Amino acid sequence: IGLVRAVVAGSGEEDWLSVADLAKQHPWVLPSFGVHPWYVHAQSAQWRENLSEWLFRYPQAGIGEIGLDRWIPDTDVPLQVQMFREQWDIASLMQRAATVHCLRAFGLLEEQIKSLPQSERGFLLHSYGGPSEMLPSFARLGAYFSVSPYFLHERKAKQWATFAQVPLERLLIETDAPDMWPPTELNPYPLHDEQGKELNHPANITLLYDHVAKLRGMELQELSEQVEANYVRLFGAV
Repeated sequence: IGLVRAVVAGSGEEDWLSVADLAKQHPWVLPSFGVHPWYVHAQSAQWRENLSEWLFRYPQAGIGEIGLDRWIPDTDVPLQVQMFREQWDIASLMQRAATVHCLRAFGLLEEQIKSLPQSERGFLLHSYGGPSEMLPSFARLGAYFSVSPYFLHERKAKQWATFAQVPLERLLIETDAPDMWPPTELNPYPLHDEQGKELNHPANITLLYDHVAKLRGMELQELSEQVEANYVRLFGAV
């Protein structure tokens, strides 16, 4: 078992070039370009045109991270909704997989998606933090659900249990590095920045595969093959 492909998502115009550079340096990186809800105010008047240009340059690229977030203070939800809808329309028109960030806005997100054109490719609810009761509705709308090492923290036990209920054909695995690090006692790859802040190492993907396999009562090889099939269905060939 080895890493064959990984999605690296942007958060706004300021980092799309860096995402593209990573894809050039590492053939296994699939780039994704989008405006994260935290940064909707930081984009230029030409952000749509710039986004489309990057997507045309990279025909296999996804769109993301996009989404809605009521967790951050002083957030502009109407602007988030507007930019989410515009990016969703681009994803639908270009048949690109969308990676969606959502915090404390799952009802609003479901409402918006139901009112928008549906993409045949589907979309990813990354590091899904919503209620288990919403899994069937989102899955019917085309959602995949990814789990990250952060949910291994004891305080996230309820959310970790949610991933036991995700339809197996809709399950994906991520690190969200350098964010969403696992508990210190489980972390085989401790990492800190120059200021001592804890970071998540991309190699923790192996830790998560082990724990998800146990959660789902599966052999590691079986889980790996299923996640690969799910990835290919959503993002395209490896």
